[in-house]
Amino acid sequence: MKRTGLICAASVIALCGCRSAERVQGVPSGTSFAEEAFAPALAKGELPGAISVFYDNGRVETACIGYSDLEAGRKIGLDDIFMQCSQTKGFCGVTVAMLVEDGRISLDDPVSKYLPEFEKLWVQTSETNGVRVLREAKNPLTIRMCLNHTGGLPFELPNYTAMGGWSRRMPLRSAAVMAAATPLLFEPGTDSKYSNIGIDIGAAVVEVVSGMRWEDFLQRRLFDPLEMTRSGFWPSERDLAERIRLYRVYRDRPPEAVDDDPSMSRPFSDDRVFPSAGAGLWTTARDQLRFYKMLMNLGVGENGVRVMKEETVKTLLARSSRPDGEYGYSLGLVAPEAAKDDDDAWFGHGGAWVSKCMVNYHRKQLKLLVVQLIGGGCYRFRDVSDRAADKFFRSKVDNSAVNSYTGRLE
Repeated sequence: MKRTGLICAASVIALCGCRSAERVQGVPSGTSFAEEAFAPALAKGELPGAISVFYDNGRVETACIGYSDLEAGRKIGLDDIFMQCSQTKGFCGVTVAMLVEDGRISLDDPVSKYLPEFEKLWVQTSETNGVRVLREAKNPLTIRMCLNHTGGLPFELPNYTAMGGWSRRMPLRSAAVMAAATPLLFEPGTDSKYSNIGIDIGAAVVEVVSGMRWEDFLQRRLFDPLEMTRSGFWPSERDLAERIRLYRVYRDRPPEAVDDDPSMSRPFSDDRVFPSAGAGLWTTARDQLRFYKMLMNLGVGENGVRVMKEETVKTLLARSSRPDGEYGYSLGLVAPEAAKDDDDAWFGHGGAWVSKCMVNYHRKQLKLLVVQLIGGGCYRFRDVSDRAADKFFRSKVDNSAVNSYTGRLE
């Protein structure tokens, strides 16, 4: 990951409170809803730091609040890397959608067409005194089921934390082999269960079909075109030294820095680290904005480069792909039911450490929150962010500057 530098107008720096010169594309709204919403928790010492971006069809509020490292006194910024955990799933969904668009796979293809170890699967029907009863699965596991969490797959591989967590288990292709030998929790396609390993199976299919490692496919088809220069699975030591630290938060005392978490433990960047499509991608707030703005703009990056067709985003990513189109997931992304294609249809994803981004392509709106938090009550900060976003989107502004905005940095 190479560090990049962008020049920011003084007015935006004052609004952000960021430690370096930064700018988000858009006309500054002049509002400070996020700063006001997070101020009480910051004043009480309950929140180390947060990044918030609200975008409304060219109008933008950006706030960098508090610190990425309390102990070092380092203010949080848009170019600080962080572990986005399950937000990685949406990146896998995009790569699968690209192969569907290319005509190389169908979502209803059985996984065994590409990964033969999935030809015969077993469903666990009961367990008594440590004795499991299994039966052969009747339904084939499909690519669609893996990506929308209806395949019957468990959340993770057995003992994955003992291996070092999401990015320390094994290569994707090997993880798929182990998943095929793990009993399913229910008949494929008949229920739902959130699953990291299902997303990894989808990435393994991408590897087989494309003939490329999944991380190389990501780089060539997504990161390079969108100019996402700070995203990857092996952050440099310098980047790690300046990352947004993980904190355990409390309601009645100051947060505590956490150096290790069982789901993502050290080392973070050497030959013991393997890409995980379910949760494993390091990124920055700026790179996340590039990815989610592409989804908001129906396949076109903020730099004007198209990476997917408009219909691919609309039909494969922005709407649920579950049976009968019920609310849930499309391809690794939280999405509304297929019939709900209106101005209130938001889609996106969040991560285990509370970060989240959602977009609405109808209204050209986006709301992004970046934090690195664990502990009781940590998800309350998503609610704080959502309330501030609602105020932002309802706020009345002079749109003359927005109407003349070209969408490009000058």
